[in-house]
Amino acid sequence: MLEEMLKNVREKSPLIHNITNYVTVNDCANVVLACGASPIMADDQEEVAEITSICTGLNINIGTLNSRTIESMLIAGKKANELHHPVVLDPVGVGASTLRTQTALKLLDEIQFSVIRGNISEIKTLALGSGTTKGVDANIADKVTKENIKEVVRFAQEFSRKTGAIIAITGAIDLVCNKEKAFAIENGHAMMSSITGTGCQLSALTASFISANPAHLLEATLAAVCTMGLAGEMAHTRLTRLDGNASYRNYIIDAIYNMTPQQLQEGAKYQEVLF
Repeated sequence: MLEEMLKNVREKSPLIHNITNYVTVNDCANVVLACGASPIMADDQEEVAEITSICTGLNINIGTLNSRTIESMLIAGKKANELHHPVVLDPVGVGASTLRTQTALKLLDEIQFSVIRGNISEIKTLALGSGTTKGVDANIADKVTKENIKEVVRFAQEFSRKTGAIIAITGAIDLVCNKEKAFAIENGHAMMSSITGTGCQLSALTASFISANPAHLLEATLAAVCTMGLAGEMAHTRLTRLDGNASYRNYIIDAIYNMTPQQLQEGAKYQEVLF
């Protein structure tokens, strides 16, 4: 299943429009290229509808939010909906400020998202309409564990039912859910948290996978999350004592570039969450 998802990205090479975090925009572009898709980064109101029209999918990331791009996000999202293109929302840091929270909720209200990807604190804030985050990181109190995983899955599935979107919650244990099914993923490495923007990269990667597999949104999202986590594992094996988080970031992108569908299928660590 996952093998086919990556094959389709490589064969179809979807063009992905990213309105994203300028802290990580270059890494997002490179991750999209590494998986076999093509990126466009455009956020001016005068061109976002036109750019979205020529693309296959849209990734909206509020990481470096400003008033100029809020309207651009809305225009692009509505155009993507009109064209039935898949759309990803990455609500970075929602709950950290009033503007950030209100903007994320407005986007959620006016755009139909295919996938919503964030850490557990961000997803809880979106679902409940208010909340707090530790900057752009999840609060420790919200951590997904083996003990509370079924409770979190029920919460995520209810949010999926409400929004019509796949919900991807990333952390030490990742969850990918729709209203009926849920998967827990245990790929990845703790050092990934030392890199700015692995979540942003994953959202761009997810947009690439769902755009190449629009009839299989849940499986494509699962494949994207497994790909990122597995790349983190593979990259870590390359580190020497002189390497740090900058080298690790590059090795992760390299690992995605070199990953074969068979490696993904064999290295993915996921299981369905059953009640």
